[in-house]
Amino acid sequence: MTQMVYKIARASEWDEAEKTGLFTGSADDKRDGFIHLSAAAQVRATYDRYFSGEDNLMLVAVVEHRLGPQLKWEPSRRGEAFPHLYAPLRLELVHSVTAIRRRNDGRPIFPPEIPE
Repeated sequence: MTQMVYKIARASEWDEAEKTGLFTGSADDKRDGFIHLSAAAQVRATYDRYFSGEDNLMLVAVVEHRLGPQLKWEPSRRGEAFPHLYAPLRLELVHSVTAIRRRNDGRPIFPPEIPE
């Protein structure tokens, strides 16, 4: 089974990446020195904590092993290991990009591989 890692990106950040072929990260990623990613089971909590008040978001999926040794799983929230990418994300490595829409109750709609 192929394991994916995910980035929630603002559409404006992703539009810029499409022009250059590289996603260099959000302001928070640049501050921290790596691109913050999430496993499928971590996406909803990341959204709720950092992005719930925002619109125009994209969910970027990347096959984990394609990122090579620049991807490191490191302790973050409550000691849980999160994937961190210590390099720009080359867009040719991206598996899919999906706009994050909202249901009528305001909750995000994620692809089926993101658990409830």
